[in-house]
Amino acid sequence: MQINHILFDLDNTIYPSSSQMNDGITKRMLECVANFFNISFEEAIEYRRKNITHYSTTLEWLRNAGLTDVEKFLAYVHPQNEADELKEQPKLREFLLSLDYPKSILTNAPREHAQRVLSKLGVEDLFESITDIRDADFFGKPYPQSYKAALAKVHADIETTLFLDDMQKYVDGWKNLGGTAILIGNENGRPLSFNAESVQISENSKKGLIINLPSIYELKIKNGFLLNE
Repeated sequence: MQINHILFDLDNTIYPSSSQMNDGITKRMLECVANFFNISFEEAIEYRRKNITHYSTTLEWLRNAGLTDVEKFLAYVHPQNEADELKEQPKLREFLLSLDYPKSILTNAPREHAQRVLSKLGVEDLFESITDIRDADFFGKPYPQSYKAALAKVHADIETTLFLDDMQKYVDGWKNLGGTAILIGNENGRPLSFNAESVQISENSKKGLIINLPSIYELKIKNGFLLNE
């Protein structure tokens, strides 16, 4: 494919899944599940594991179950000091600069989380825009409107935009729109169930492409073309 734009997921993509930040986010999210359903933390782990395949995000699941204070949930999961948990990535800025194409972020987290992460990593200035969970009315990846909102912000099209994410269900959503995606890493989450709403509205899928790479640092582009194909 010819590349005119690169769209990055944030968590576990821009930084590796081995980062301590992911542990903190998951722990706080499970605490929200436990509090919402009035169950123990251990019960919340299993309850979420059983239910998450029906939903794009934990937030979508909780909203479907009756959660109304979305902003309170986001503020708890992503506190102001959350970036303290993130390990530095000394090679990241140099690598991103070597990819001489416009870049943007698409995340299912709130904008303030993305800004904290990118600022901590020293790369915030390298991205043209951030599309967050609010930009698509809290219907994040793999809902089509999430990807389309990210593309609209930078006036890009899916045919010439390369998308990178660490979750199988999110690269599947991009592929269903006809795009080329890079799946980062090996632990890529559980696939969505056949009756998940985000799957149903994508059933008229187009032919796209998914390529698996161990990390973003394996990405190779030359003269506007992806060499990993």
